[in-house]
Formats: sequence, structure tokens, C-alpha cells
Amino acid sequence: QVQLVESGGGLVQPGGSLRLSCAASGNIFSINSMGWSRQAPGKQRELVASITSGGVTYYVDSVKGRFAISRDNAKNTVVLQMNSLKPEDTAVYYCNENIRTYNSGRFVNYWGQGIQVTVSS
Repeated sequence: QVQLVESGGGLVQPGGSLRLSCAASGNIFSINSMGWSRQAPGKQRELVASITSGGVTYYVDSVKGRFAISRDNAKNTVVLQMNSLKPEDTAVYYCNENIRTYNSGRFVNYWGQGIQVTVSS
């Protein structure tokens, strides 16, 4: 079994910063890509940022220059540093990690439970 636990969300004023963290635990053999997606009310979930096992990153255009994704392979953790936050960044943020367990021969996407980020004055 694999579990992803997110932390770091909350309420912040426009221009502020938040740091989201997601830690995976369980019967983990290897982790491929990691990422963060978000879903605002009435909108589809969108991929915000991702990072491969080799450290190659992707960012959706709306967060480039403001958000930074990183990973700690020893701790099975992915972090999203969010700076210069805007009201339009308000959403539930979900982490995902592409994980292979010891008793599986393939990688599977696991998701966190979601964490609220609200940007408002």
C-alpha cells in the first residue's frame, strides 16, 4: 500500500508565498515522475508542475517564474514553492507520484487527498 500526505496549504494574501509538501510512504520500490495539479471551483483539474526522476521540470504557463517544484528522493517527497500568489491561484492542490511498489512490475499514479490554497485579501 502507498499513501501520499500533503501539507502546507492555507490562506494567504495576494503577493504572498506558500510551500506545499507531499510525502509518499509505504511499500515503495521506485518513484518516477512527481507533480502537482489543481482544481478550482467549476474548472477542470490542470497540471501545474511536474518533475521527472532526472530533475526535468514542467510548469504551466500561468505559474512560470512564480512556482518552483523540487523533490527529495531520499524522503519520497515533492515540494511546490509558490511565490507571488494571485487570487486566480486559489484551488485545491493535489500531488501525484508515479510509483512502483516491491510487489508490482509496473508504475502506477498515486494521488494525495488534496489541500486547499486560498489567495485573498
